[in-house]
Amino acid sequence: MTYVITRSCCNDASCVPVCPVNCIHPTPDEPDYGTAEMLYIDPDGCIECGACVDACPVSAIYADYELEGDAVRFEEINARYFSDPAHTGYDETPPNPERRDFSGFEGTLRVAVVGTGPAAFYAVEELTTQRGLTVEVDMFERLPTPYGLVRYGIAPDHQDTKAVGDAFATLLRKQNVRLFLNTEVGASVTHDQLAERYHAVVYAVGAMHDRRLGIEGEDLPGSHSATSFVAWYNGHPDYAHLDFDLSSERVVVLGNGNVALDVARVLTQDPEALARTDIADHALEALRASKVREVVVVGRRGAAQAAFTSPELLGLRGAEGVRVVVAADEVADVATTDVAAETKVELLQEIAEGADGAGTSGGSGERDVLLRFLASPTALLGDDHVEAVRLERNDLVEAEGIVRAVGSGETEDLACGLVLRSVGYRGAPVAGLPFDEERAVVPNTDGRVLDGDEAVPGVYVTGWIKRGPSGVVGTNKACARESVGALFDDLMAGRLGEPSGDDVAELLEDSVDVGGWRALDDHERRQGREQGRPRVKVVDVAAMLSTARASA
Repeated sequence: MTYVITRSCCNDASCVPVCPVNCIHPTPDEPDYGTAEMLYIDPDGCIECGACVDACPVSAIYADYELEGDAVRFEEINARYFSDPAHTGYDETPPNPERRDFSGFEGTLRVAVVGTGPAAFYAVEELTTQRGLTVEVDMFERLPTPYGLVRYGIAPDHQDTKAVGDAFATLLRKQNVRLFLNTEVGASVTHDQLAERYHAVVYAVGAMHDRRLGIEGEDLPGSHSATSFVAWYNGHPDYAHLDFDLSSERVVVLGNGNVALDVARVLTQDPEALARTDIADHALEALRASKVREVVVVGRRGAAQAAFTSPELLGLRGAEGVRVVVAADEVADVATTDVAAETKVELLQEIAEGADGAGTSGGSGERDVLLRFLASPTALLGDDHVEAVRLERNDLVEAEGIVRAVGSGETEDLACGLVLRSVGYRGAPVAGLPFDEERAVVPNTDGRVLDGDEAVPGVYVTGWIKRGPSGVVGTNKACARESVGALFDDLMAGRLGEPSGDDVAELLEDSVDVGGWRALDDHERRQGREQGRPRVKVVDVAAMLSTARASA
């Protein structure tokens, strides 16, 4: 028997330090950690102790004999990772992080953390778990709800992945952590006011804006960012009012990362399966009335370079009522030396072959997801609404080890009534901080905010606003450790100023505290139990505030 990591792996590496034989890789200290699709357990090294099972925050680890359906494939996926010579010869001694010495600091370290998504909570975890250091942390969030990406970004049918929020909830029970919801830094309170009251301010505000395609017709009605669609079906109050036209039979998703597969799966999955999740009620109603029968997911490069991961492809293939379609000629004779890409290509080839030879997988689905490769959009067509996407066929050209898609000049017009652009996220400027417009991040070194070449004393970033939109939920843990480590180094070097001693709460009469959030959380969960769902989300800010303040 061996243990196996499966689809819902969040990559936060909580399992790594508890493994007594260091058989889980890549670890946060290894080069490919930031780009790995997931973590993997070496079947030859596993001693079947089960410590990793207890440590995993999203219940992604199973004994091999417990695997069923498509999850069986993960036994092979885990083993294949270690078939690459680059992933062998690891030290069997588990990582043992060096303890910091805070004996030179007397008093209480006061830190403000702006944001309440995964990056913010991992920073709070790092701040509040140091021996020999007394810390007080205040968290600030513009919305009346915490958890950011976990609440508003993860697909509703991935409840196992959302379980990472339970670990964050434990941090909110700490006496030295305060929560200020309905508080926008830059409006409710300024950066300067925070800087006066804390030794350090850590910004973990994410990157929720979408990247542009820069093509003709991009702003036609019927053309939306996948970012807004995801926020809409997840009940984000800024997007709950949007209207997506689901009256046509075909939707085109431009881009083929994991978000694109999430969008395709939500659009095509049996709505009654989604009715068992925490999807927003307005989205569920719209999906029940949807006329969509086909979603075409378009990637500009080839199958081996597809941005989605094998776990997400398996998740799409296993969705209720969905038939996945791949053209055999687009995945035939694809060569790659990368083990993750090799697995992905094999899965696509299996789908292309299909049990019935028709290039499909997923049984007798009522709706199709067609995965297309080597095509780029050059224009969205229509007079007053999107009617088609013009696609140019691409050829792959390799130069200096980099594979690029180059247009061939051959085009086709693909009719559709809705286009969702899924070509990446982009950060937005933060009031009071410098900003790199080209990279769409706050300029920094190891998390220290830079103004020109100089570090801004006591100001740090973590998460996507620090490094750009890369990685998954758990990738933010190592990122936060680096940023908070820089903060600790500055503390012990005497580079942090002394806070004024004034309590920020005196400035924030309209904020919602953790008690208010628990009242709203209890309300949503109670409504959910009545319908057999995890929760029924409140999506209107006024209603959120009314429910939260009813407990006061």
